[in-house]
Amino acid sequence: MPTYDLGLEHVSLAFATKTIFTDVTQGVFEGDRIGIVGRNGDGKSTLLHLFKGTQEPDSGRVTKRGGLTFGMLDQRDPLDDDATVRAAALEGREDYEWAADNKSREIVEALLGGINLNARVGSLSGGQRRRADLARLLLKDWDILALDEPTNHLDVVTIHWLAEHLKNRWSKGQGALLLVTHDRWFLDEVCESMWEVHDGVIDPFEGGYSAYMLQRVERDRQADVRETKRRNLARKELAWLSRGARARSTKQKFHVKAARELIADVPPMRNAVELKQMATSRLGKQVVDLIDVTQIFAKSQGEQPVTPTDDTAADQAPASSSQIDIVPSLYSEPRVTGSVEVAVDTLADPRLVDAGVPESIQAAAEAKAKAEALAERKGVTEESVAPQVTSAAQKITVAGRKILDDVTWLIGPGDRFGIVGANGAGKSTLLKLIDGTLTPTAGHVNIGKTVKFAVLSQRLDELEKLGKYKIKEVLSRYKPSYIVDGKEVTPGQLMERLGFESAQLMTPIRDLSGGQKRRMQLLLILLDEPNVLIMDEPGNDLDTDMLAVMEDLLDTWPGTLIVVSHDRYLLERVTDQQFALIGGKVRHLPGGVDDYLDMIEKAKTAAPAGVSASQKEPADSGVTATADDAPKLSGKEFRETSKRISAIERKLAKLEEQKTALEADMAAHDPSDYEGLNKLNGQLQAVSDESGALEAEWMELSEKLE
Repeated sequence: MPTYDLGLEHVSLAFATKTIFTDVTQGVFEGDRIGIVGRNGDGKSTLLHLFKGTQEPDSGRVTKRGGLTFGMLDQRDPLDDDATVRAAALEGREDYEWAADNKSREIVEALLGGINLNARVGSLSGGQRRRADLARLLLKDWDILALDEPTNHLDVVTIHWLAEHLKNRWSKGQGALLLVTHDRWFLDEVCESMWEVHDGVIDPFEGGYSAYMLQRVERDRQADVRETKRRNLARKELAWLSRGARARSTKQKFHVKAARELIADVPPMRNAVELKQMATSRLGKQVVDLIDVTQIFAKSQGEQPVTPTDDTAADQAPASSSQIDIVPSLYSEPRVTGSVEVAVDTLADPRLVDAGVPESIQAAAEAKAKAEALAERKGVTEESVAPQVTSAAQKITVAGRKILDDVTWLIGPGDRFGIVGANGAGKSTLLKLIDGTLTPTAGHVNIGKTVKFAVLSQRLDELEKLGKYKIKEVLSRYKPSYIVDGKEVTPGQLMERLGFESAQLMTPIRDLSGGQKRRMQLLLILLDEPNVLIMDEPGNDLDTDMLAVMEDLLDTWPGTLIVVSHDRYLLERVTDQQFALIGGKVRHLPGGVDDYLDMIEKAKTAAPAGVSASQKEPADSGVTATADDAPKLSGKEFRETSKRISAIERKLAKLEEQKTALEADMAAHDPSDYEGLNKLNGQLQAVSDESGALEAEWMELSEKLE
């Protein structure tokens, strides 16, 4: 038996009626970078607690090298509500101590940027508390670092920073990382091996998430497992991985040819042309048009001295002038302020109310109260409860932060758009403008007459109202059958497709877990048959297998899809085009999320004089590189090589589409037309040859970047 730095020896553990581990022997060596995946409830977090010592096994033992230090980010933070952020996260460090150390300053600015260090921990939002706890952990030195869902509440830029930090935190062969997360991009970027926790065992795999998917599909094929549905979903996900840029990333540990053999008969993720035609038949030509839209939040309502990253202001306490009160952010996105003149007939105009003008909010509240009071009397007409008119076309200037600044954005039938942006950039506001919940301060939002919206929000308020009802009772309110992917299915079959079992039909909604409630929320939305689906962080509370199930279901959904997510894997997987909300503008990202990160990096390096030195450092510099880690190429050569690799990846993607189309043409061609078949075969061979040459060039260039 190997001697682990930290390990389990013949460990068994069970809770009530569920067995978590059965005679498991597994462990961690110095230098390991391990990602841990598995279904919710199968024991991923419990495994970390066994290593930490906060969970005792029923049998077996946990072994630990003498003097080893183990730090863990739990899903529940240990921070004291009454402590200040300074005391809880910095733990007594003076400002000059962390500010003078490049690594420490970067951690503080990346995670605590915009937060008042003198604020009480109890006044922070859940996301701010999470970042404070993560900063506390990363500021210390650990032999083994265990992170349980570290990307929760982080935006795309901070997730990218965290990945770079973890990759550069230790020298090669030193330290160890245990990572539990549903963020598949993050797993691929950071981890060098994977553990799958399932059915009481821990199965190890070499490589990151993509390599794990390849090996899992191969394992299932060889074993001829009976979980056909799960295996097919895994093969479909592998197909997407191998056909896209991620399959040719320098982080991948599997061969493209091996992957192609396994997914040769897997069809494209979705038929974009067919879905668009179906969406047009359901929606018509117009869906949502944003025309010259400006959305302002008035200063008196939205501007705070503290600008937390998720829009929640923290309580402030007086501090010494020699201390840093509010930490500067490592990444500062541009914020646009300005004013708009609005012509209104009443102070209760929704444009003013939704802009947060205090007088308008008060006027609207008074008008509502008056209407409700008058409505209780008999014989009240609508005219008698109309809001009081101030004067015709009165002009009022609204000044403050511009969430959207003169934006024109057209959303058509069948469009599948993904939206990224920093916490607090206004993504949720944009969604409310799209579905008509908010009225823009200026401009127009034109919504098609046949549009039927459904919103999968981060909150579960609507589902909570059904808490006392059993799943069977809730499903009985809907139609007996639906057409999904050209097949007739019942609500119960859709429920099973989303990972529920028929035995759960008698379970009350309130007794479902967080992930189950999220899946039930999606199921009920789909049963309402909307033609425009808006999803705000749909991946919350779902494990990687359930994310694949949801993605598979969305692949056949014939409507317009708008997704906001910090999970870049999910975003690029289910949408065809991505956009960034930055500086009050909606910017197209032809290259996906990487384009957004490039925008942030360019804005940072182009920062005006006077910003802190830390703000001028490269975003992905991480820890100072040692001589052994120095790049093989000069800066210019590195950039040129990276650009060529990106160009090759784009070309390979196009060639893959051409190859698929040619193969389909050959299959449908008249078999007696030898001349036509030979011509198609020649074209197919030419595409394959070009693809092979580009892949060889890609491999050669990738080695230069390693």
